[in-house]
Amino acid sequence: MESAEIRGSEKKRRRRGFILAAAAVVLLLVILAVVLGVTLSGERKREEFKDTFMERCQKYNCQHIWELFQQAYVNKDPCEVPPNAYDTLIAAAPMEPPCNTLLFWSKTKDVVQDFARKNKCFQAVEETLLGSVLNSLTWCGKKDSNETLTTGCPGWLECENNPPRSFWRRLSTAFGDAACGNATAMLNGSITTPFDSQSIFASVEVKRFKSPRVKNLNVVLVIQKNSVSNCSNPSLQNLVTVLDKGISYRCVEVPRSQIEECGDDPEKPCGPCW
Repeated sequence: MESAEIRGSEKKRRRRGFILAAAAVVLLLVILAVVLGVTLSGERKREEFKDTFMERCQKYNCQHIWELFQQAYVNKDPCEVPPNAYDTLIAAAPMEPPCNTLLFWSKTKDVVQDFARKNKCFQAVEETLLGSVLNSLTWCGKKDSNETLTTGCPGWLECENNPPRSFWRRLSTAFGDAACGNATAMLNGSITTPFDSQSIFASVEVKRFKSPRVKNLNVVLVIQKNSVSNCSNPSLQNLVTVLDKGISYRCVEVPRSQIEECGDDPEKPCGPCW
């Protein structure tokens, strides 16, 4: 009787042991699957970022530009990448737009990009080679790594010298330097400060406008029904005071709907839009 009970007890222990071992194996497999999935997901995103970069710049020496781009931020603290880290990259893709064609903006990104994409009379910074390649992308590196990361990167306002913010400030410097003849800027009439001193347009681009290379700055104040500003806004008067002497200034209030209609009409000349 005791022998039977012992054998039964041993069977139960073996069964429990088998169940626990099987559960441990299943748990281990789940953990490995999760870790592998996260790793593969990160690698896939990094590959997708490079693929997007290369596809967008296929008309140029993309591999060389990619290498110069990576040199700016790989193996660096993602909050310690200053604008001048991109100097070599900017030099490899110089801007030579025709005079009278550059379109600057502040707080009007959507309307400007839509207009510039449809109306080839003007070029926004996002239409340049590097601007078009990196528009809306996020990237960074980290110390002791040669990888390009697309997740876990600091946000635009998280630290001043993060890779995307420094890139756009450096590219905007070159874009401002390229302005000649008549420069046009679309500003937002639906906010109380259309010319914001903290914006890239105010803090970087306007400061690069030099007379006599730039003759006129035409401000298109984009207005809607809820607009709170007009061309007499105090911030726009500040804009006039910071312009290089010799550059004339003109401001016109234009409904957003009018700009959109003009962009939709490929036969409409550039000037009559406003």
